[in-house]
Amino acid sequence: MRRCRLQISGQSFAPSPVCCEPVLSYPGAYRIRHNDQETAVLVNGRWTEDWQPVQESDQEGRFVRQRSSFRDRIGSEPENRFAAEAGRYQLYVAYICPWASRTLIALRLKRLETAIGVCVVDPRLSDQGWAFTGEFGSDLDHENGARHLHQIYSTADPTYTGRATVPVLWDKREGTIVNNESSDILRIFDQDFGHLASDDIVLRPAALEAQIDACNERLYDDFNNGVYRAGFATTQDAYEEAVAQVFATLDWLEKRLDGASWLVGDQLTESDIRAFVTLIRFELAYQGLFKCNLRPLSSYPAVVAYLHRLMAIPAFAASVRPEHIKAGYYSIKALNPNGIVPVGPTPDYLATAVR
Repeated sequence: MRRCRLQISGQSFAPSPVCCEPVLSYPGAYRIRHNDQETAVLVNGRWTEDWQPVQESDQEGRFVRQRSSFRDRIGSEPENRFAAEAGRYQLYVAYICPWASRTLIALRLKRLETAIGVCVVDPRLSDQGWAFTGEFGSDLDHENGARHLHQIYSTADPTYTGRATVPVLWDKREGTIVNNESSDILRIFDQDFGHLASDDIVLRPAALEAQIDACNERLYDDFNNGVYRAGFATTQDAYEEAVAQVFATLDWLEKRLDGASWLVGDQLTESDIRAFVTLIRFELAYQGLFKCNLRPLSSYPAVVAYLHRLMAIPAFAASVRPEHIKAGYYSIKALNPNGIVPVGPTPDYLATAVR
C-alpha cells in the first residue's frame, strides 16, 4: 500500500501511519487504513464499504474533527431561499450524539416542536454508519425513505466527500441540507424562526455575547472536543494531554458554578447547553470508554448540582436517553471490539431522563 494525503471536506490529512487503497466497487473511493483498522466515508457521493468510525489524527496522534460542510441559515424574509416556515424543515439527530443533542434542547426550549419535524437514527452504528431502523427507540425516514444517513448527504450533494454526521437540518421543499453544524443550528433555532419560536428565552442575548463566546471557546477546545481527543488519541502523550485539559476544564466549571446557577450571567444561555451535553455523558461513556477517569464526577459537587438543575428543565431531560448513549458509544468497534455495554452507572441526576 502507498502513503497518501486524503482530502475530506476541503481538509488534507496525512496521519502516520495512514495508507489508502482503492475500493474497487466504488470508482474514486478509497478505504482508509489507520493503525490496522479500516474506516470509510462518502467519496464523490458514493459510500465506501465496511464503515467503522476510526477518527483522523495528526502526526502526534491527536484527534482531528471533520469540519461541517453545509452552513446556510434560515432567513426571516420570504424571498430568502431558506425561509422560516412551519412544516418545511426536518432535523435528523442521534440521542447518543452531544452535538445533535444541543440542537434538540434548543428546539424544545424555543417551542419549535410543532414547526420542525425530528427523525432519530438508531444509536447502534451499522456498517454504513447511522441508520433508520425504527428499532431501539429510533425512527424510519418517512420524509425521504432513506435507510442510512449517508443517503441524505448524497441526495443533497451527489459529489459530497466526507463522513455523514448528525445533526442535519433538512429542507423538505428544496430537497437539500440547510446546515449540519450543531452550533449553527442551535443559533438558527434561537434567532431565525421569528414568530414561530418562543421568545420566553433568548439563548444568546446581545449583552452577554462576548462572555458567551469566551465560555464556548473554553468548553469546545478542552471539554466538548477534549473528551474525544482523549478517547481517540493514538499516542500516550496525546491521550494524557487531552485528559489533563478535560479535568482542568472540570476544575474551572466547578469554580465558576460555585455559588452560581448558570455559566454566563444570571440566566440560561447556549453555553449551558454546550456544557450540559458533555457533562451528562461523562459517567455514561467518557469516564469508561474514553478513559477520562482522573477523578470521579462526584468530586465536583457544584457541577453535579448544576446537572440536577438542568435535568429539572423538561427540554434538557427529554434530550437524554441513557440506553441510546451507552449502546451508541459502546458500539464503536475501534474502541470496544467485543461490543459489551456496561449495565451502569446510574447517577441520581439521571432520574428524570427518558427511559
